[in-house]
Amino acid sequence: MLKKIAQLEKIAAGLEPSASGRKALNERVVAYAESFLLGLAEMNAFEPDRGRSNLLEQPFGEQPSDLNSLLEILRTAVDLEGINPASGGHMAYIPGGGIYPSALGDYLADVFNRYAGVSFGSPGGVKMEQQLVRWMCGLVGYPEAAGGDLTSGGSIANLTAIVTARDTMGIRAREVEDSCVYMTAQAHHCVAKSLRAAGLGECQKRLVPMDERFRMNVSELERMVCRDRQSGLRPWLIVASAGTTDTGAVDPVSSLASLAEKYAMWLHVDAAYGGFFMLCEEGRAVIQGLDKAHSIVLDPHKGMFLPYGSGAVLVRDVTWLARSQAYDADYMQDIKATEAEGEYSPADLSLELSRPFRGLRFWLPVKLFGLAPFRAALEEKIWLARYFYQQLGKAAGWEMGAAPELSVVTFRYVPRHGNANEFNQRLVEAVQEDGKVIISSTQIDGNFVLRLAVLHFRSHLEQINYLLDLLQRKAIEMEDKLSTVA
Repeated sequence: MLKKIAQLEKIAAGLEPSASGRKALNERVVAYAESFLLGLAEMNAFEPDRGRSNLLEQPFGEQPSDLNSLLEILRTAVDLEGINPASGGHMAYIPGGGIYPSALGDYLADVFNRYAGVSFGSPGGVKMEQQLVRWMCGLVGYPEAAGGDLTSGGSIANLTAIVTARDTMGIRAREVEDSCVYMTAQAHHCVAKSLRAAGLGECQKRLVPMDERFRMNVSELERMVCRDRQSGLRPWLIVASAGTTDTGAVDPVSSLASLAEKYAMWLHVDAAYGGFFMLCEEGRAVIQGLDKAHSIVLDPHKGMFLPYGSGAVLVRDVTWLARSQAYDADYMQDIKATEAEGEYSPADLSLELSRPFRGLRFWLPVKLFGLAPFRAALEEKIWLARYFYQQLGKAAGWEMGAAPELSVVTFRYVPRHGNANEFNQRLVEAVQEDGKVIISSTQIDGNFVLRLAVLHFRSHLEQINYLLDLLQRKAIEMEDKLSTVA
C-alpha cells in the first residue's frame, strides 16, 4: 500500500511546479498578456466567427502540453473571433471592463485560494467583502442596518433579491397565482428568469405602461394595483430599473417607493447598469430615491469596470437577507460556533456556499487608483453619449430616440426609399462587418432601432467620432444604392 501511495504521489507532484517552473510559466503568460494589451489599439472590436474555435476540439491527453502551443491555441481559437470585450470600440452591449489590477487581484486570490464564504475560513477575506458591501450601501444612501453580498453578476443578484422579497413578504406556494408583480417591458429578461427560478413563474405579471422616455408610469401603475386589489389579488412586488438595457431609461424610484409604502409592497430596483453612475454629479441628478428601495442590484463589472463575474445585491435591512438564506448543517457546527450574534458571513446571505474570493478583484483597484478616476470615467461616458446624440441628431436622415439619461443612445436612419427596418438591419451589419467598433440593435414600438452603449473605460472621443463617421458613410452608401435602384 505504501509503495502504491508513493508511486501516485510522484505522478501527482506534476501539479506543483517548482519555483523556477512557476517563474517560467508566469513570464510566458505575462508576455502573452502584454502582447495582447500592446496590440489592442490595432485590434477590431468585432471579428466574425470563422471556425477557428474548432481548435479547441483537440482531446485531452495523459501527457503534458507545451505552454507556448497552448497560448497559440488561445490566441487563435478565442482571442481572434467574436466581440473583443477589452476593446474601447465595444459599444454594442453594456461591457465588462476588465481593468488590469482586477486581473492581478484574481491571480492572487486564486494562488492563495482563501475561502471567503465564512469568517471562520478567512476573517480578512470576509471583512474585505463586507467593507465593499458597506461602501456600496453608503453610495445608494442605505442606513447602517443595510447589507448585501457580492455575486457572480446581475442575474444571481436579481434572483437573490426576489427570493428575499418573496420570503420577507410571506408569499407562500398556494398564494403565488393570486400574487401580482409589476414591471415595464424594458425590465431585463433575467427578472422573468428569476421569478421562474424562485417558484414565482405563475404570479400575475403586469407590464406597466411607460412615458415617452420609457420610464414606468406611476399613475398607471397605481390604477393597476387598485384594480388588482379590488379583484381579490395581492399586489406585492414592483421591479423598477435604474438604467434599462434597451434604452438606458431610469424609472422614477422615489415616486415608486411612495406607492410601494402606501400599498405595503416590496420595491426592487435593478440598477445593475446605472447604479454606479451615482458616483458622479450627472448620475445623481438622474438616479434618485434608491435609498427608499427594499433591494437593489449593482454590477461592478459594469460601472466599476471590473471583469465579468462581479455583481452585488443590497437590501435595506440585512436581516431580511439573512432570514431568507438561513441554513444549518452538522458539519458546519465549528463555523457556526465562531459567529457572533447579528454578524453574517457571505454564506449566510447568499445562494452560494462554495464561491471564489471575489472581493480582491474589486478592493485592489479601488484602493490602488482611488475613486477619482472611476468617477471621471463615468462622467465621461455620460458626456460621450450626449455628444453622440447631439452630433448624429444634426445630420439629415437620422431619427433619434429619447435623449440619453445615462450612456445608452437609440437611433435609426430613415431612408427616402425602401423599408426603414430592413435598412437599419443592414446598417448595423455593415458596422459590425467593419469591425473597428461594434454597436447593437433592439426593437422599440415595432421599429428596428440601433443602439449605442458606451461604458467601457477604454471608450473615448476617438471611438465615438469613428462611429459617427462610419454611420454617416455607410448610410449614404446604402441610400445611394437604393436611389439608383428606385
